[in-house]
Amino acid sequence: MDKTSYKTVSANKATVNKKWLLVNAEEEVLGRLASRVAKMLRGKHKTNFTPHVDCGDNIVVVNAEKIHLTGNKFESKKYIRHTGYPGGQRETSISELLAKKPTAVIEKAVKGMLPKNRLGSELFRNLYVYAGNEHPHEAQKPTAIKLNEIK
Repeated sequence: MDKTSYKTVSANKATVNKKWLLVNAEEEVLGRLASRVAKMLRGKHKTNFTPHVDCGDNIVVVNAEKIHLTGNKFESKKYIRHTGYPGGQRETSISELLAKKPTAVIEKAVKGMLPKNRLGSELFRNLYVYAGNEHPHEAQKPTAIKLNEIK
């Protein structure tokens, strides 16, 4: 048996083929949207996936204010942060955050599903979330995709 025909090919920055993808978040469930976007940011849907390399795509998410939540999460889900001072724990409901900054809801969900290291920070920079239907990335010609087609 020829040993040269069974070589493992590892991707690097020079060999990665990054595309621009456009995702419409209208009427999409937040968790399912975030998990599929995180998977595409990481590059796990590609055949040349390498765990230590940014081989994912650049993703533009539009209509962030029109996401859907299942159950009673719209009233009960809370985002908790701490100011660093005694008694400084603050809560924000998802309805307040959607009203104030709708892009932050998708960004927080996707960032929580990425690795917690330098690679995760680099991958998160490839995500662009916009509240409305307009985005400034027309020059990159993003390809519109349906999230139901990606498993």
